[in-house]
Amino acid sequence: MGRIFEYIKGDRTIWIIVIILSVFSLLSVYSSTGTLAYKYRAGNTEYYLFKHLIIIVFGFLLMFAAHKVKYTYYSRLSQIALFLCIPLLLLTLTMGTTINEANRWLTVPLINVSFQSSDFAKLALIMYLARILTKKQGQIKDFKYAFIPVILPVIVICGLILPANFSTAAILFFTSIVIMFIGRVNYKYILSVIFIGSFAFSLFVIILLNTSDHGRLHTWKSRVESFTNRTEADTYQVDQAKIAIASGGFLGKMPGNSTQRNFLPQAFSDFIYAIVIEEYGLIGGMIILMMYLILLFRGVRIAHRAPGTFGSLLVAGLTFSLVFQAMINMAVTVDILPVTGQPLPLVSMGGTSMWFTGLAIGIILSVSRKIEENTTDEKGGIYATTQTD
Repeated sequence: MGRIFEYIKGDRTIWIIVIILSVFSLLSVYSSTGTLAYKYRAGNTEYYLFKHLIIIVFGFLLMFAAHKVKYTYYSRLSQIALFLCIPLLLLTLTMGTTINEANRWLTVPLINVSFQSSDFAKLALIMYLARILTKKQGQIKDFKYAFIPVILPVIVICGLILPANFSTAAILFFTSIVIMFIGRVNYKYILSVIFIGSFAFSLFVIILLNTSDHGRLHTWKSRVESFTNRTEADTYQVDQAKIAIASGGFLGKMPGNSTQRNFLPQAFSDFIYAIVIEEYGLIGGMIILMMYLILLFRGVRIAHRAPGTFGSLLVAGLTFSLVFQAMINMAVTVDILPVTGQPLPLVSMGGTSMWFTGLAIGIILSVSRKIEENTTDEKGGIYATTQTD
């Protein structure tokens, strides 16, 4: 075990969390894809198991590579990434692959692999916000020279994601607000953005409930109605998730014994938490929840100790984004929030989501690795200079 940690650096607790969640992911995806296997793969249940295993292994490789890169390099990379994600999002809206009435995917020619451009945009925007807020610290309270350059990319990126993926746009917008708050942006500017955003969201819901069914409007409208008016709306998906949770009990039915996987739509992705609870019980559900809470704690600790403003904002933004998405997914599963379509990070089946999550955690570990190096230098009597970003 000691020899393994000679090659991997950074917060060991985060490495362990990723391994535990990946094991849960592998077992739960294998269990919940049985119906898919019999429907599309002539009963070959191992197909999705090995496919998901390859996705997880590649995610680990991306995480390992990202944690080996000096974290300050991500400041420069964020500029390139931000300008790349804008045309990618535009292409997704106009020429994207449509799945479930949503243009969220771009298909790469020749290799025929699809990916969600919003996953890339989310990572790019968080890195860029950490960079620009670091650069503007000397003028951070100024509206023209600090707030406008910060809020403009948020509006552009979230605006491009919104038409096809409202929940991702909302999560990214709220994450951006948190990063601005930590970055010492003037409170009155942040409050004004929250007020305008809340007003716009309320107006959006009112319009949504009074419009005819068209494309994504129909999906959003049905989800809001199914959450606010249970007597008239179709709540099949949520009801099946509740049955899975209720039948799991305290200890669960044990791995592979889920029955609701045959009835619950998206049991392997959006509602995989229900399958976890059904098979592993309340204990399994609490373990998953605790993993994300510990990840949040470790992320905050790394952000607090990071040798520079950029590192602190970067870790805070990435950690909050991952944990916030996880909490929303679990809240949807237990019927606290309307259905959003957000996967459970590191657990749900999915290629790009798993890979970009691996990159995000790798970046967090890169900052943690620098903290370890500085601590080692100080113990060895070598003066460790603070990063200026």
